[in-house]
Amino acid sequence: MTNDPASNPAAAGHHPEPADDTGTDVVTGAFGYSGAAIASALIAEGREVRTLTGHPGRAPAGSQITVHPLAFDDFPALVTAMAGATTLYNTYWIRFAHGGRDHGQAVSHSRVLFRAAREAGIRRIVHLSITNPSLDLPFPYFRGKAQVEQDLAATGVPHAILRPAILFGGNDVLVNNIAWLLRRSPLFAVGDRGDYRIRGIHVDDLARLCVAHGRGRETTVVDAVGPERPTFRELVEAVRGAVGSRSRIVRVPGAAVPVLTRALGLAVRDVLLTRDEYRAMAAGLADSDAPTTGPTAISTWLADHGSVLGRRYAHELGRHFSPNDRTERAS
Repeated sequence: MTNDPASNPAAAGHHPEPADDTGTDVVTGAFGYSGAAIASALIAEGREVRTLTGHPGRAPAGSQITVHPLAFDDFPALVTAMAGATTLYNTYWIRFAHGGRDHGQAVSHSRVLFRAAREAGIRRIVHLSITNPSLDLPFPYFRGKAQVEQDLAATGVPHAILRPAILFGGNDVLVNNIAWLLRRSPLFAVGDRGDYRIRGIHVDDLARLCVAHGRGRETTVVDAVGPERPTFRELVEAVRGAVGSRSRIVRVPGAAVPVLTRALGLAVRDVLLTRDEYRAMAAGLADSDAPTTGPTAISTWLADHGSVLGRRYAHELGRHFSPNDRTERAS
């Protein structure tokens, strides 16, 4: 979905042309998944990159990225970290409630971040949301994303909201862990008929789309989606074929999926799929009929990467929460 403001500039959020580009941008979570891809795309274009991160110690040796803490309780520090930058690329969110943190808190933190960006003189914000967000949905993730979009609009800062469903490529979690299970289990359970569709985008395509919208001027909302929208069962079958698995795909009642994934999560000490995530996917919220904005087809990518996909388990809690204090971080 694209929101074209051309027909009503005043209502759609047109703003004066920004001051001269400073050549510096800020990326939340530049050592995470989508944030790392965005930072790499910016560096490839000769941009100076700063990051706001909850784990400054995870910066790789020799990194070109200037590191600042993502300290929501220190508003002046957030302002200072963003002062003099042109665009904020925001990937901050939490996938599920954990360690005393929930989506309501993530909404509040996002509001603080946007206020700090405005105070720092950030000229544009590129924000990652989710397909089909709505305040009317029963899922805190999607409700929270909808609220954050409204809060961003209220800042008055020119912005682009990009709405991906799922990401694949690089060191993704979802597709990799489907492959990991298919390599190791004789059975793979699919809820009901598995006919709910998934419109994924390659993480590098998303990064390039973010950078392109970072150069824009209009306030816009775009679904960030690839060219294919397989059903979930078709996706699992494609992964199975790519990795050479003989696992049997079996149908189970939808209500059984969260129970099974919770049991598997306990075995690997991780969260594979929450009840809300399954229900949202089954409700079609990971799908979109918008025009393609990322060219990489997931079927082609699977065929090219099947030999290595799922060789190692991708640990969600280890990636997004500190092993000691389990604090959240941008991804």
